[in-house]
Amino acid sequence: MYRSRNPALADSTFDKSAYKEAPWWGDQDSNMMTMEGATEKTGILLILIATSAIATAIFMPASAPLAIIGFIGALTLFFIILGQGSTSPVLICMYSILQGMMLGGITWIFEQQFQGIGILAVVLTLGILGAMLAIYRAGLISWSKNLQIAVTSAVLAIFVIYLVDLLGIFLGFRIPVIHEASPMGILFSIFVIGMASLCLVADFDFIERGVERGAPKQLEWRAAFGLMITLIWLYLEILELLAKLAISSRR
Repeated sequence: MYRSRNPALADSTFDKSAYKEAPWWGDQDSNMMTMEGATEKTGILLILIATSAIATAIFMPASAPLAIIGFIGALTLFFIILGQGSTSPVLICMYSILQGMMLGGITWIFEQQFQGIGILAVVLTLGILGAMLAIYRAGLISWSKNLQIAVTSAVLAIFVIYLVDLLGIFLGFRIPVIHEASPMGILFSIFVIGMASLCLVADFDFIERGVERGAPKQLEWRAAFGLMITLIWLYLEILELLAKLAISSRR
């Protein structure tokens, strides 16, 4: 159960109906998941997210309704894709476009107070992705059972904290510290970013195991989808950390 904490990349993904053998008349190897294929699909989704985010941000605040539609639409597709165990390129690409619309609106809001924060957050997110991939490929870190348990426990705790804080918005209270530009608030953001970065290791592990097990090629889209979930979370956390640091520096 601790193999991967990304809901899109659970072990059961390999056992879904999408996991089928290649037809006898086809090339078996060409129908198998590859590292290069997963990387290619991830690149496509990144381009879609970036394009829709930039387009939405350029036309803000007039495009604010698009950002809201993006949030609702992406959340809806998220549960549809998970619920159906879908590997559909159409659904996953549409999810990325809608997520980009949401991220474009959020980034624009931050940009109004902190000029240049968006591009810096993108650079740091991609930098962490590259660094974690290099560390993983070099064998300096592996998704061991101890790491799985530690990261899983921390991520579940973070999820509960954020969920309670979200409910508090409607009940008239907020959890202190986590959104504050105080030393403790900054440390909390750094901790969450660290956990999100380690979740990338779980995503890399999923892709590598898929290749080793000869998973069907369509699971490359599922792997890219799961990786996008982690990267979007990482980007939003970095965005908030940079905002906290900017506020703190002004005091």
